[in-house]
This record gives sequence, C-alpha cells and structure tokens, in this order.
Amino acid sequence: MKRFINFSDYYVCSEQSLDKFIMSEEAEQMMVLYGDPSDQRSLSLDDTSSTEESPDQTRLSLETTNDAVPYIGQRFPTHDAAYEFYAEFAKGCGFSIRRHRTEGKDGVGKGLTRRYFVCHRAGNTPVKAANDNKPQRNRKSSRCGCQAYMRISKTTDIGMPEWRVTGFMNHHNHELLEPNQVRFLPAYRSISDADKSRILMFAKTGISVQQMMRLMELEKGMEPGYLPFTEKDVRNLLQSFRKVDPEDESIDLLRMCRNIKEKDPNFKYDFSLDSNNRLENIAWSYASSIQSYEVFGDAVVFDTTHRLTAFDMPLGIWVGVNNYGMPCFFGCVLLREETMRSYSWALKTFLAFMNGKAPQTVLTDQNMCLKEAINLEMPTTKHALCIWLIVAKFPSWFNAVLGERYNDWKAEFNRLYNLESVEDFELGWRDMMNTFGLHTNRHIASLFALRSLWALPYLRSHTFAGMTTAGHSKSINAFIQRFLSAQTRLAHFVEQVAVTVDFKDQTGEQQTMQQNLQNICLKTGAPMEAHAATVLTPFAFSKLQEQLVLAAHYASFQMEDGFLVRHHTKLEGGRKVYWVPREGIISCSCHQFEFSGILCRHALRVLSTGNCFQIPERYLPHRWRRISTPSTKALQNTHNDHMERVQLLQSMVSTLVTESAKSRERLDIATENVSILLSRIREQPICSQGVRELSSNQRNL
Repeated sequence: MKRFINFSDYYVCSEQSLDKFIMSEEAEQMMVLYGDPSDQRSLSLDDTSSTEESPDQTRLSLETTNDAVPYIGQRFPTHDAAYEFYAEFAKGCGFSIRRHRTEGKDGVGKGLTRRYFVCHRAGNTPVKAANDNKPQRNRKSSRCGCQAYMRISKTTDIGMPEWRVTGFMNHHNHELLEPNQVRFLPAYRSISDADKSRILMFAKTGISVQQMMRLMELEKGMEPGYLPFTEKDVRNLLQSFRKVDPEDESIDLLRMCRNIKEKDPNFKYDFSLDSNNRLENIAWSYASSIQSYEVFGDAVVFDTTHRLTAFDMPLGIWVGVNNYGMPCFFGCVLLREETMRSYSWALKTFLAFMNGKAPQTVLTDQNMCLKEAINLEMPTTKHALCIWLIVAKFPSWFNAVLGERYNDWKAEFNRLYNLESVEDFELGWRDMMNTFGLHTNRHIASLFALRSLWALPYLRSHTFAGMTTAGHSKSINAFIQRFLSAQTRLAHFVEQVAVTVDFKDQTGEQQTMQQNLQNICLKTGAPMEAHAATVLTPFAFSKLQEQLVLAAHYASFQMEDGFLVRHHTKLEGGRKVYWVPREGIISCSCHQFEFSGILCRHALRVLSTGNCFQIPERYLPHRWRRISTPSTKALQNTHNDHMERVQLLQSMVSTLVTESAKSRERLDIATENVSILLSRIREQPICSQGVRELSSNQRNL
C-alpha cells in the first residue's frame, strides 16, 4: 500500500508571507535545486503544501495526536537537536533525511544562521562527464526531486541563541516506506563499536559475510534480516580495516602465478591491467581442472556472490559436479569491479582456458551485468539462476513481511518450484500471491519476471547435471567456503585455492573408492539394471535405480505416434514417449534425461515393454560412467596405445570391484591378491617421464 503524507495541510500562512517567500532569492535557489531543469518552480509553494513563518502567523491547534510533527516557530537549543527531532519524525513517516545547506547572515562572515534538512530523495543526480581513465560506478540514484524539507533559523530574541523552524513542507512525490522497511535506509543503519569488534574477529577467522550476519543474529536472538545493518555495511567496514598496499599485493600475486607456472606448465592464468598499468583482473585454472571440465563441463556454476573480505574484491569461482556427484573446481577469478566489462573479460578468459568450449548451462546469482556478459560471450549457453542463492535471501526479503506465515509461504514456494507444468506454475503463483497478499511486493514481482531463469517448469529441457538439488547446493557451497579461509594476502589466497583443490582431489579419490567398494544391491532383477550397475558410478546408478523401481508402477499404451505412459492408478494424463528401436533413440515429454542425464521412469517402462535388455549406449553418458574418456587431446594423439591399455586395465579393475563386492568371501580374496599384485608392481621401475606425466594426468578421470 502506498502512503503519501502531507502534514502541511494542518497549517496556513498568509498570502502576503507566501508572496514574500516566493520572491525571495532563497526560494528561487531552492526551486532551482529541487526542480526539473525545464521547470524552475519544482517546489509547489501553494496554500496547502508549504508553510512559512511571518510576523502575523500563528500556530493552529492540530487535529492529530502526533506531538512530534514539526511546526513553524518550534524552538530547539541547537541545530543538532532540531536534526534529531526531524530525523525521528521522518523515520515514523517512512523516509530519512540529510543535511543539505547551511547559510550565514547575508551570506558573508556572520556565522551560521540558517540550515536546511531535506528528504533523502531530494534533488536530482547531476549527469557526470564520462572519463575513460576512471572506472564508472554502475549505480542507480534514489534521488527523484522530492520537495519535502525543514528549515531552521538562528535567533537571539531572548538573549540566548536558539533555533526556530521557519519553513516546513512534508509533501513527497515518491512512495513512503512501511515501518518494517524504513529501517533499511542508510540513515537508520549503524554498527556499534561492540559489533565492529565482533566483525573484525570473524574476518580474521575467514568466514563469509553472510555467515557473520547469521552468527550475530543467533548471538542476539534475532530473526534473520533484523540486524541494524546489512551485508553491504559489513563489507564497507571490512574495507576500512584494510592496511596493505594494493600495488605490493598485485606484484606478489603475479609473482606467485609465475612461480606456479614454472613448476607446472599446464597451469593457466591471465590478467588485465588498467590505463595506469595497475592490476585490474586476474583468473587462473589448473591442469586437473581443465581435464575435469572436458568431461564434466556441461553444467557449470559461476558463483560471484563472495568477496575477499580483507580486500573487498569480488571473487568468481567456476564449479561443476563430477561423475560421483562431488564438486569439482574449474577456475577462479578476482575482479576489481562488478561491471559488464569485467564479467565479459572473466568469461572470455575462462573460455580460453577451456580451449573455447562453452558449457551447455551456466548457473549464476541474480546479476544483470553478468547476465548481459553471458549473452555476449556465451550466446549458445543456457543461463539460469542458482535457486539456493535465491532462497538464501528469503529471510531478509520475506520474514518481516510475512511474520508467522513465512514458513507456510516457503513450503508453497517449494511446491511451485518443483512443478512440471508451466501452466500449473503460473496458476499456482497467482493463487500464492492472493493467499499471502504479496501483489505489491517488489521481490515477488522480480522473481516472477525472472521465472524462466530459475523455476524448474521452464528449465527441464536443459542440462543441469542435478545441480538444482539442495544436496548439491550445500556441497558446492561448503567447497567454496574452504577457499575463503585465506584472508591475509592475495598471494596466500592463490596458494589456499591450490591446497583446497588438491585436498579435494585426494578426498574425491578416497570417496570414489568407498563408493566402488559398496555392495550394490539390485532391486528389480531386470537385465537393464544389472547392466547399468557395471557401467555407471554408484552415485549415478542409484539415481537410475530409483527410476527403474518406479517404472514398474507405470502402464504404457502404444499410440500412432509413440507411447502414452501413466501411473497405473490414473485414468487420464501421462507422458508421451517416442522410441525408434532401430536407431536406439528414445525421448520423453518430461525431459528428465535432458535435465539430469538419467533416463526417466516413463522411457524405462517403454524400453522394458519393448523387450530391451540393455539401456542404449547414448543414454549412459560418459559424464556418469565409472570410466571417463581422457580429456586431453594432445595426450590422446601421443599415447593412444598406452591410453587404450590404461582403459582396459580400468575396465578390469571396475569389473573386479563389482564382482568382489557381491560377498564377503569374494572381497577377502580380492583384497589379499590385489595387495600382493600392488607390491610387485611397485617394485618395477618407471621407464619414461611421459608415462609419469600421463599417469598424473589420469588421476582425476
């Protein structure tokens, strides 16, 4: 609901005093300042919109219970006391104020005699001349020429100096904020000294700003979003703690990257300099990351929501999911500015690292500059928004607005998010707005406008490799948080990323072995299930197995143009499945295979009905197999024979693990004999450097 308040209706002033004010030089300057350049009379000084003091003027009794309304002739001992009074009044009305102008008597040497306090949206932002040598801030101004103000003048009528209200107008040309929103205005946000000390302590531990905010909310027993300051305020504070010389940091950072490159020629990095030869942006990636991207780079998260808090530098991290469902690192970038130009450079550099191969899908935060950069640099890539980054903002967006109904609303949102039909989603969204009264909420309006970028009904025909699930979002976020523990020096941060990636590779190998040693239990007894268990990783197989079990509950009906598949308890609806047995092609209208790389229950039901005993090869994608195709083309060309033998060995090992895991006795025999074989192999010398390099490159496949 929009609230417009005009307390000046409670006052009247004589026509004589009004004319006097209009003709004064002071009023003319005020009108020029607040008005549209094409209309010098932007301050509407009529009988009901403003008040001015005159000798004949008297204060009328107000028909209101609000004793905190400014009035002409109101007295204050100091101008600071007047400011505090007006600020409190403004907060109650739904706006904030700022000190605007001070004047001396007759404008020269008589000391301060007059002050103006104006609405925070007063005036218009002047157009700045473009300067190619200076980065421009891409920030929209909140100023809209609002005319509300209070003027005080210094008097000495009773011997002691005091300040009296000599001008007041409270007509606003913009929406006033509700009480639960006005506290977010900069004028009412503050960080106490105790909170500053706490934030500094948190920064030294390396946790993110978002984590700091949540910890302080818990310490104070507050609901999310109720601290008297925002994440931006915390980042600004951390920036003020910075003591290091940025030029020295840049030199150390580049030196560190050169040292890594000398030790590992496959390490890639690139940077850009500004017109003053200062470091502007820098990105890097590792050999293992580039190899992983070759197989698992179909869906990529580009997370730009983090910063190096000690330097207030935007940090971008490219992350994906491997065939065992674990996060894998692709690259990292540090930027000076969050502009389209910077993001465009980052994306172009990332593609160069990955030999020009763009992902099929990229997930990001809600950032218009980044969205435009993706459209420019990756025109064939589907851009989507990370649902977990959106949901993380819900407490601050809706907790205060919805109160006790917040959890009910969130449950309804989750239901709508997981719907399959676009029509059902849009109908449900309208019902949700009606139920919770969110028609005018700007966040709801923004979410609906961007629905094709985050809601699953609009995204199911695109590749996401399962990265829209809550489990993957948590693991990816935990993976990224490990990078943020190095907050002292930029060069140390690069080292920390390298250590984290290496640690993740080693941990991944251990988890992979643990998965492979698990005793896979077949649930359907179908040949398709047994075959898939030998090809897919345990993680991927568990997803396929879920669909195989569900497929038994579905009936299929052959139609002229395919099959209709629906649950056996339903008489209407269903999914259309198209199958071309000769070509081994099958597709379903639910698009689950396109979305996750795992065949759906509907397609599996049709294959089973058609006496298909193995899933066609093309529907067992390499990204979910136990053995991935080697990713480095140069190695393929140079070591083809060696690679084929390595693949054969890997296949034998995979079969050995699968067969051994079927019983305790088999596992004991395999463990004993493999231990003996491994000891014999380690006794053999390594013949060539090329084989050592190849073996190293194979580690993460």
